[in-house]
Amino acid sequence: MAFTWGSALRITLLLLLVTAVIFACFTLPVEKILKDFLLWVDKDLGPWGPLVLAVAYIPLTVLAVPASVLTLGGGYLFGLPVGFVADSIGATVGAGAAFLLGRTIGRSFVVSKLKDYPQFRSVAIAIRRSGFKIVLLLRLVPLLPFNMLNYLLSVTPVPIGEYMLASWLGMMPITLALVYVGTTLKDLSDVTHGWSEFSTARWAFLISGLAVSVHLCLRIQSFTISNGTRKFLSNVILGGNGA
Repeated sequence: MAFTWGSALRITLLLLLVTAVIFACFTLPVEKILKDFLLWVDKDLGPWGPLVLAVAYIPLTVLAVPASVLTLGGGYLFGLPVGFVADSIGATVGAGAAFLLGRTIGRSFVVSKLKDYPQFRSVAIAIRRSGFKIVLLLRLVPLLPFNMLNYLLSVTPVPIGEYMLASWLGMMPITLALVYVGTTLKDLSDVTHGWSEFSTARWAFLISGLAVSVHLCLRIQSFTISNGTRKFLSNVILGGNGA
């Protein structure tokens, strides 16, 4: 691959992003910052609070900082209907921002390193054919960290529209579970430090949310296989002409 100034700029920006993430994770008091932010939202913003909470997902997601505190905070501050809507929209928009950043800055560099691997080509073709279903499955059962998945999917050919819709639907069960848990917390400090004191009912609701995700995942997988995706993937991985 010929070296260009554009490639150098993308690599530099990618390295700066990684450095910023490491710096944020190891030096900044993230939990305290988020708690102060939630206090500000609660006391000063009034009806604008849900909108600002949703927007706050963007920098956290781009910097790969876990945003579960915001999800719990949405439930604590605004209750289940409003908190769920704000958190769901915020998480989806944040995922879209990270996806676009990864596709703009890092895609050409990562793809240039992986394009010679047949397995990567197989996955890319599969996602081009069934991108919505694959993203939905990955979101319903979060085997990979949420923020990592945003950037990994950004180097695949999945269209941004399918990615956003599948992410929004796939994140709903766990978002609903976390927002509900937030509604049961007694104090804002519990949002950042209350996990160790979860009651049996709270844990049961979270596990139920995960169970719903797994059930939906299996149903979608069954639908996908019944429509020939398994045959297609087998042909591609074995070297057949899937396109």
